Amino acid sequence: MKKLISMMAVVTILFSGTVNAQQKPEAKKEAPKTEKKEAKAEKKEAKAEKKAAKKEETKKQM
Repeated sequence: MKKLISMMAVVTILFSGTVNAQQKPEAKKEAPKTEKKEAKAEKKEAKAEKKAAKKEETKKQM
């Protein structure tokens, strides 16, 4: 009887392990990606503005 119970326990553990391995991970949230893209776009805009300001200053000096 003890052997039967222990065998059932082993089978249950092995079966639950394979079931857990088949579960798909949850989809990642896309919000951080969009925030990163927005931050990069803002940095690019700031750089473009600085370049334009420098060009205007050099034109005024000449």
